[in-house]
Formats: sequence, structure tokens, C-alpha cells
Amino acid sequence: MAIRYFNHNVANQNDNHACAGKNSRQQRRIVISRTDNIGDVALTLPLAGVLKKFSPDTVVTFLGRSYTLPTVRCCSHVDETWDWSTIKDLPPDERIDWLKKQNVDTFIHVFPDKLIAQWAKKAQVKQRIGNAHALTHWTTCNSLPSYTRKRSDLHESQLNTKLLAPLGINESFSLSELGDYAGFTRLPPLPEHLRSTVNTEKRTVILHPKSRGSAPEWPIENYVELAKILDPNIYQLIFTGTAEESASFREKIPAQKNITDLSGQLSLDDLIALISASDCLVAASTGPLHIAGLCGINTVGLYRDERPVHPRRWSPLGKRVNLVLAEQGHSEGAALNIIPSAVKSAIEGLL
Repeated sequence: MAIRYFNHNVANQNDNHACAGKNSRQQRRIVISRTDNIGDVALTLPLAGVLKKFSPDTVVTFLGRSYTLPTVRCCSHVDETWDWSTIKDLPPDERIDWLKKQNVDTFIHVFPDKLIAQWAKKAQVKQRIGNAHALTHWTTCNSLPSYTRKRSDLHESQLNTKLLAPLGINESFSLSELGDYAGFTRLPPLPEHLRSTVNTEKRTVILHPKSRGSAPEWPIENYVELAKILDPNIYQLIFTGTAEESASFREKIPAQKNITDLSGQLSLDDLIALISASDCLVAASTGPLHIAGLCGINTVGLYRDERPVHPRRWSPLGKRVNLVLAEQGHSEGAALNIIPSAVKSAIEGLL
């Protein structure tokens, strides 16, 4: 089976490094491994930028799941992406031999995965970094920074930088800095068939009602009410979501001339392109919200200020983010209690 991966100008970097002279040390190769969801991956991208700051010649590879990799490829600091969805299906010995041939110096386990941690150890990667609070890392990693995520008040992207301590990077980074380090500039172009959905004479606002269960959601009835109270002469509204999510709310979307339903119709590349071409996105704490923040568009995040999903930990990175908080005191998993007029004010305040 062929390994699926993308290489972003690594050959050119190798040529430049070779020209640096005989005293140049061998080019370092570092793998960042995060094989969970889009939002988690988006908040991990700043690691690539930080690594490039401290060691510009380092080749940075990102190991992720196939459905999240379009997000990773938007990061200008990632040289190469590996698709774990393909690699994991290889026979174990072939998988190990393949990794050995990649000449990786350091493997950073941002998301603990027992199989991946064992794979890196068996391939004899020299430096294997993992949080000491993940038990599987005790027997698979040889660099174990110890910090807790569960009880920390730090943002997820700041917690990720703790894994760089074994590389001599011990700085504290602000959220503004980490947003810049994400390097979210390699954006896909808006496909021809979507260009008519972005009305240049109006403000284009994306409404993304669902979160794939990653966070408390705002009921679809509230998105519908928001769509009705936003001035149709000013706002062009687009509903988005996966095909499965679309089936749960498609019939409830109002039949208004200023509303387009694209739910269940977009690839992730298409969605990223659409977000970057729009003026604003409204969603709970989910992948498209984090993409919007990194794209630099106006981003309205809907949150409950209670652990473990509080915005201090999970807010989007970006300079144009506005958070609307639900009333507290509701049971875990309950829908967000936010009135549509509050979200309307947040949109108007940003735009």
C-alpha cells in the first residue's frame, strides 16, 4: 500500500540547507502528531510556527487523520503532512520500516495514541516527547514534560507549547502570538461554483449550527430566529454542516431569498475557502469556528463559561473574535441558553 502524504517544498529547503556550507549541522526533522478533530488540530498549528522561529531549517511534518489534513495544509510552517488513516492500515513491520526511512529526529505526541507512541518507539525515533500525564507515554517516550490539561486555566494552544520544553523552548506565548504562529495563509481558492454564494453587495455570514458533539450547541431554532431578525438587505446568510448534521436541521431553514443552504454539500477545502471569503461565522466551539478565527474573519463563538468547555481553554485564535456566553447553572451537555438578539448584537458589533 502506498503512503499518502504531501510534501510542501521540502526539496527546495534541502537544497538551500546544503548550500549553507560544510559546517551546517544536519537538517532536523520533527513530527507533530495530533490525530483527533479539526478544532484540536487548528489549535496545534502554532507549534509548527514556533519550531520554525527557533530553528528555521527544521522540516516540520504533521501526522493527522485524512479528514483534518486540509486544515493542516493551510499552515505555511508545515512542510509535510502524513495521513494516519492510510499509515495505520500497513502491516506493523512495514509501518515501522517506513518510519525508519523518514529519518525523523523528534516525534511530538500532542494527542496521546498508544499505537502511534509504540510505532515511534519501535522505529527508534531518537527523541519521543509526550505528556507525562498520559500513562502510555511512560513506556514509549523518553522526554516527558509534566503538566496537567484538565485543571489548567491555560488555553489549549498554550498547553501544547509545554511539549516543546525538551527542545529548549520554554517561553510563555500570548494567544495573539500563537494566532500569528499558526501561519494560516496557504488558503484554497474559492471554487467557481461557490462564488455566486458570496454576495459582494452584502455582508456574508455563515451559520454553522452543529459541533459533531464536541461542545454544547445552540439549538437550531435559535439560528432560525437569528436568520429572521438579521436585516435581509444587509446580510447574506449561508448554513453549513456535514451531510449527517444537515439531515437534522435542513427542513427547518427558512425559505428566505437571502439564505443559502450549503449544508452537506462542501468538502473541507471548499468550506475553508468559503469561510475565508466571508465576512463572519457564527458557531459553537467546533472546527469551523477555529478555522474562521485563523482566517482572520469576524468570528462569533457561542460558549458556556464552565469547565471543561470554557472559552479560556477553547476560544478561537484570531484578532477578530467575539464570544457570547450562555447563562450558567445548566446541566453539563445542555443546550446553550443564549437569546438570538445577543448574537445579532455581536455580529453587528464586529461588522
